[in-house]
Amino acid sequence: MKAQFEKINSNQSALYAFVYEGVEFDAPWHFHPEFELTYIVKGKGMRYVGNNIQKFEEGDFVLLGSNLPHCWKNTDLHIGNVKSVIFQWNDLFLGENWHQKEEFYQISLLLKKASKGVFFHSFSSKKTANRLMEIIDKKPLDRLLSFLQLLEELASVKTFELLTTTGFSPNLNLKANNRIDLVYDYVEKNYNSKIKLDDVSKLVSMSNEAFCRFFKKSLNKSFFTFINEYRINLASKMLIETNKQVSQIAYDCGYESLPFFYRQFQKYMNSSPKVFKSQYLKMNS
Repeated sequence: MKAQFEKINSNQSALYAFVYEGVEFDAPWHFHPEFELTYIVKGKGMRYVGNNIQKFEEGDFVLLGSNLPHCWKNTDLHIGNVKSVIFQWNDLFLGENWHQKEEFYQISLLLKKASKGVFFHSFSSKKTANRLMEIIDKKPLDRLLSFLQLLEELASVKTFELLTTTGFSPNLNLKANNRIDLVYDYVEKNYNSKIKLDDVSKLVSMSNEAFCRFFKKSLNKSFFTFINEYRINLASKMLIETNKQVSQIAYDCGYESLPFFYRQFQKYMNSSPKVFKSQYLKMNS
């Protein structure tokens, strides 16, 4: 599975909309010139957008800008099939200079934010999923008009999160993407054991120093920061979804030192594992 430029099949339509269903989300780390709005109806795992890594579950609603690398990956904790609703469109879907028209001012501002990836917090509901399915089922013109109304609504939302960090600029070189994808796959398969810089550097045929520079340039973060983010996000998911002890979760996620795990969890989640789990249980009681 290699990272790639993805060519969107627009079928001569201004808006390409479809439902994906399968055993897993199997798209590799990829990018395309089209904007994308994705809603997860079923499925759990890890979401990669640019240099951002977060867990996702049902209700995950994300807007992606042009050429922003991304993928959704299921973890071993996911059970059952997956389903998502996806809208993709070219920046010129309303013709040239549409950004300058008064009617589309708010939508234009929203799509500028999309260059960093936008996660909408308040749309995780069956009602949202049903509404998106209704838009897809409409005739082409009605579908486009309903979708524009949806974008206008999203443009006014105040509770959202920009996903990539300031200064992130994706490296869209295909060879670089192939290397990053190899690294993603390696971490996914080996996160629960000791990951050595020598092994990863050899995997992509680079020296340790060259690999560290390459990774930092590609994702605007160090390789070991990436590993810790991956492990801590997975640990937080295991805290919520299993009854394992904190120490067992730490070791299962590849941490040999429990104090180091606690420090990393506090750094990335702004709480201790125990407080994190208790807050989640309280919120869902």
